[in-house]
Amino acid sequence: MFKKAFLLISVAGTVVNAQVITQNFGAGANAFSIDFVQIGNSGNAPDTTGSPNPAGSVSYIYNIGKYEVSRDMTDKAGIFGVGGFSSTANKPAAGITWHGAAMFVNYLNTSTGSAAAYKFDSQGMIQLWSSTDAGYNPNNLFRNSNAKYFLPSTDEWYKAAYGSPSGTWYNYPTGSDTAPTKVSGGTDGNSAVYGGGLYGAGFGLADITNAGGLSAWGTMAQGGNVWEWNETAFDGINDTASESRVLRGGSFFYSAETGLDSLHQSGGSPYTMAGYDYGFRVAMVPEPSALSLLAVGLSGLAMMRRRRS
Repeated sequence: MFKKAFLLISVAGTVVNAQVITQNFGAGANAFSIDFVQIGNSGNAPDTTGSPNPAGSVSYIYNIGKYEVSRDMTDKAGIFGVGGFSSTANKPAAGITWHGAAMFVNYLNTSTGSAAAYKFDSQGMIQLWSSTDAGYNPNNLFRNSNAKYFLPSTDEWYKAAYGSPSGTWYNYPTGSDTAPTKVSGGTDGNSAVYGGGLYGAGFGLADITNAGGLSAWGTMAQGGNVWEWNETAFDGINDTASESRVLRGGSFFYSAETGLDSLHQSGGSPYTMAGYDYGFRVAMVPEPSALSLLAVGLSGLAMMRRRRS
């Protein structure tokens, strides 16, 4: 009788398994972790039915947060007073500006020895990376190519929300072409946190791990709970530091499913837009898979054996 083996490898504070990659940050009372899922099917064809059109084609494998970033995480990273909206620890970091989200991402990088993703001057103002900077990418003046963590671009966010491992595109970020059921929380399939209203007459913010059904890739709440900042400029060209950035996914406040589907995107100033229903999630370059790490180890063992023979 055969038993299925579950392979788990721990590398430098990173737990890698078949479904979730957990990254650890901070220390002591300020320690927290973020779960990521891998988005594969690199070089996929774009979706030509949503907005923008086309959208969602990504030529590389990447990881994206399974959940939205919580208030507890931003507090522990010391990101205070940047468009902050009062929400409890395990609810989204609601009310944050794009600027504040970028500062959080930079903390993830610099606190773990990686390059900052986003450039700020001495007054904390957003700048473009230039050709004299290490990690300069002429195709994206916002993101440093040496950074490990970053805000997802519109294509990265869109693919994780509406795409699937098979290449099928869906209208909603719950792996469905049918509008998700309105819920105040939970994890039922094809459900999302929306239909609430600002003053709690209906549904309010849900905990990040209890905010509706999963996408086909395994992410939660890319529809509903809070609008999420994308890295990309609203005009699709990342060439002006202060230009409006994309927001996607709708929020708990919306009474109808409008905003949750693939046809809708919004935008706002990276400095001043900090709505009570604005949040974000983080993406990262992929970790070596458990199987590739095993292959490397076996290869090294084989070389040692050959040397001894």
